Amino acid sequence: MHMAIATAFFAFLLVLPAVYAVDYFVGDSTDMEPKLGMDYITWTDFKTFNVGNILRSIGSLESSNHSCLQWRKPKKTCSQKASKPYITAQFELKPPPYPLNSLEPHMSRETLEYHWGKHHRGYVETLNKQIIGTELDGMTLEDIIILTYNRGDPFPAFNSAAQIWNHDFFWESMKPGGGGKPTGNLLELIERDFGSYEEFIKEFKLAASTQFGSGWVWLAYKANRLDVGNSINPRPSEEDKKLVIVKTPNAVNPLVWDYSPLLTIDVWEHAYYIDSQNRRADYISTFMEKFVSWEMVSLRLEMAKARAIEREKEEESEEDGEKFSDDEPLEMYVDSESEGSEIE
Repeated sequence: MHMAIATAFFAFLLVLPAVYAVDYFVGDSTDMEPKLGMDYITWTDFKTFNVGNILRSIGSLESSNHSCLQWRKPKKTCSQKASKPYITAQFELKPPPYPLNSLEPHMSRETLEYHWGKHHRGYVETLNKQIIGTELDGMTLEDIIILTYNRGDPFPAFNSAAQIWNHDFFWESMKPGGGGKPTGNLLELIERDFGSYEEFIKEFKLAASTQFGSGWVWLAYKANRLDVGNSINPRPSEEDKKLVIVKTPNAVNPLVWDYSPLLTIDVWEHAYYIDSQNRRADYISTFMEKFVSWEMVSLRLEMAKARAIEREKEEESEEDGEKFSDDEPLEMYVDSESEGSEIE
């Protein structure tokens, strides 16, 4: 009996310094948890000086191959970041939908090798480094763009993510033997919203040539625009369901205003300097006359219109739900035949 008490007291003296050390650094926090072999000594055990639990843990230590008491933070189980010990998603460099020499002689293979093979690739590699181990890891490009735009004061990952998206969209906006004139509903909307196709070309070229510094120019469809919480709407008074031309600086794109992009031209100097030097106007004319894939633009327009219709249905459904919610208490609690009925 005396031997057991002495053993317990000795064990208490062994762990007491550790108790005070932990209490000194973390106070009442449960943020630290000791690991002893495969068994855990909980903070509650220490705070209540549960000698029985301490002795069992020390016995576990003696029977294990571990020679010391190891402290570690417990794994978080409530966050996406903590549940992914390895990289689960990395963005890859998508190739243009045509061979690098297929836009010659109007855009050289050398331009594509630098523009796609170096600049575009650099954005992909940088973004993967920026998001690894963060809450952005595993998100889509679109989600990263919206979340990091930060009302026009973007976080570092925004530029990389937006430039990847912009370049993918740019390559797909072109095709070998492109240009010409659109047809069908796309042409009808262009003529309705700009007066004529020729006037649209004039306005698009003017926007691209007057974009100061680096940036992009877009043809976009504006319909059922959501008020994105961290964006700034550049055209708040615009009529809905129409085509608009938008100039954006640096990496910014119309996604941050919830517009649907249909066409873009890259007016960063690296897009044209090898072939056209400082003659941006020549590059813009060549793009519109030789490269634009109006089939792709038309497809994007149909997708944007379908998205707008779906938005309208969702809004109507929400309004109906709110109306039903307002009427429901009266139907449930009011007896129209009783003057003394109460509403809960």
